[in-house]
Amino acid sequence: MSDDLKHECAISFLRLRQPLSYYRRKYGSSYFGFERLELLLEKQHNRGQDGAGIACVGLNTEPGTPYYHIEKSCAPRLPLADLLEQVTAKITKNASPEKQETSLANPFCGEVYLGHLRYGTFGRHSLEACQPMVSNSIRRANTLLLAGNFNMTNTTALFNELVEAGYHPTSKQDSDILLIDLLHAVEQYSAVAHDISNIDIPGILKSVVPRWDGGFAICGVFGSGNSFVLRDAHGIRPAFYYFDEEIVVVASERAAIQTVLNLSSAEVCELPPGNALIVSRDGNVHIERILPEAEIRRCVFERIYFSRGNDTDIHRERRALGCALVPDVLKAIDDDLDHTVFSYIPNTAIISYHGMLERLMALYPNQKIRFAQIAIKDAKFRTFIADSSTRHDLFPHVYDVTYGVVHAAEDNLVVLDDSIVRGNTIRRAILPILDRLQPKRIVIASASPPILYPDCYGIDMASFDQLIAFRALFSLLAKRNRMDALEKATKEAKDDLKRPDKEMQNRVRQLYDLFTFDELVQEITLLLTPPDIQAEIKVVYQTCPHLRKAIPCHTGDWYFTGDYPTPGGNRVVNRALINYVEHITDRAY
Repeated sequence: MSDDLKHECAISFLRLRQPLSYYRRKYGSSYFGFERLELLLEKQHNRGQDGAGIACVGLNTEPGTPYYHIEKSCAPRLPLADLLEQVTAKITKNASPEKQETSLANPFCGEVYLGHLRYGTFGRHSLEACQPMVSNSIRRANTLLLAGNFNMTNTTALFNELVEAGYHPTSKQDSDILLIDLLHAVEQYSAVAHDISNIDIPGILKSVVPRWDGGFAICGVFGSGNSFVLRDAHGIRPAFYYFDEEIVVVASERAAIQTVLNLSSAEVCELPPGNALIVSRDGNVHIERILPEAEIRRCVFERIYFSRGNDTDIHRERRALGCALVPDVLKAIDDDLDHTVFSYIPNTAIISYHGMLERLMALYPNQKIRFAQIAIKDAKFRTFIADSSTRHDLFPHVYDVTYGVVHAAEDNLVVLDDSIVRGNTIRRAILPILDRLQPKRIVIASASPPILYPDCYGIDMASFDQLIAFRALFSLLAKRNRMDALEKATKEAKDDLKRPDKEMQNRVRQLYDLFTFDELVQEITLLLTPPDIQAEIKVVYQTCPHLRKAIPCHTGDWYFTGDYPTPGGNRVVNRALINYVEHITDRAY
């Protein structure tokens, strides 16, 4: 994707089901668990590059010694690498082979591991904001370590409830609020329970989680070793698991577990939405429903862009997205394959690009299809120029191009991207550098439909001013003298905010309904086109029907349709509209 789109995080949970001596004898190291967790994080590093954290809980530590270790990093560059260096240094410094039979006698040598990779969407970019979060208690069983891939739409409401209950949250960060909310339930349980080492995790979760509105996959580890991984009822955020007699593993991506443990796709299961995978202190594993069944709305952006494309299903789906674009792309080039070069925006769009080429070759077996990697991203390009005007001039050089393939003034150049969100990089970098090749026409093809609405479940798209499609809508309203419709929708949005979430409507959808799909795309094209560009510019978007056909099991398409899976979604979109119209920069929820 050309836009720098930050998104949800990665979770990694690992539980050893045998004594550490077992792994030392079989695998030659009591650090078997840490080594596998390290690989899980490395295989998911694309999901979080703002911060990283690892926690380890030992089951058999003696009083007077730590029963968990935790380390975090928010290093400006490569925090995961920095974190692993810190942990490895502690292990090397304190390693004592004769003690490796004892849980946590050495740092990060235990039975329960929790790893997290963070992409800061709306929160703080600091070490304190990195996960796992920890709440310590003088009673070991009440200590809770929490990490997750989540974003809540009703954080303010939860914050107010906790204050009314007598708590004093020190921030409104989602992770802080959820941690306190869970601890509140744990304290209530502990007040009446005689044996808190066998805490009723399902009961605690059922007493708290139904109040949460948002998308989440959350891992919790108690000081006693009791653990859980919980997924939201709509399945918005992903979670996959595997367990056998040696190990229990949960991660955000199936392919990561497959690679680390050398498993087939069929051996790694999806954690059912609304359920929790629970591992007791003694290693027993079971899955239990926590939330009532709800419509499954798995996030479709996971498949378009976020997750790595080496998963067998994601690879097939992305190829199908590229294939579906072919008819509209052919129309954009007037069916002139002889004078068209096909390429893509590096790097994740390459799978959809292969699907496009596959379809073209099937349709025209006797036609030479011209293709090449035209746009090349210079990953190491950095500028440290203080003057903003100079930086603007250098920005296009983030990309380079392959010369000698496109015939000047004769060829069309088609470039495929995963999605067009803000459009800044396309307008300021990609189109200017491609235009240097002097193509007759440049066609930007998006594997996903236009993003019309903000997201509120973990992706960095919470305001309308970030969306090129909404800016195009605003431009059309102004050109067609329909600003009265914007005023009406804003007033209705304000009225809705006085109502309960379940009674709200998406007041922005009626504005998009005033214009056709083609009118919106034409206006987006105008906004994306730099003033001094020489080539003709066309933009081709995926349609929602084709998207659903290519990715049938992931119907979480609220970015494109405004059909939010939870009641809080409509409140967020209405608040985002008001913020845009009134030039308010606050977070929309």
